[in-house]
Amino acid sequence: RDPEREVGYGITDSWDKIVETLQGAPVSTDTELGGYMREFETRVRQDTNEIYMRLDDEQTERQLLAGRFNMLFRDRHASDLVRDEVMSLRTTVLGQMTEIRELHAADRRRQTVIS
Repeated sequence: RDPEREVGYGITDSWDKIVETLQGAPVSTDTELGGYMREFETRVRQDTNEIYMRLDDEQTERQLLAGRFNMLFRDRHASDLVRDEVMSLRTTVLGQMTEIRELHAADRRRQTVIS
């Protein structure tokens, strides 16, 4: 296996590299073994931290998207309400304009009769 193979999310498979190193060179002292173990622990900790950071980033991104979706839903609802109100006001204005025209026509007829 390729020791630099990507496991996913850009994290290198450190275990293969350490195993190959251990298999390639005999461990002669506890100090060397301790060094390998510390290196392994460090890599595992770094990879774990990176995984958790990526999970946190993804969760934050999902929360932002959910917030945007909710805002769009609220905006759409508000837009529908305003549109309905505008249509109602337009109907009222058209009715009043018709009444004003009728009053103007009646006034002209009355002015004609008076003159």
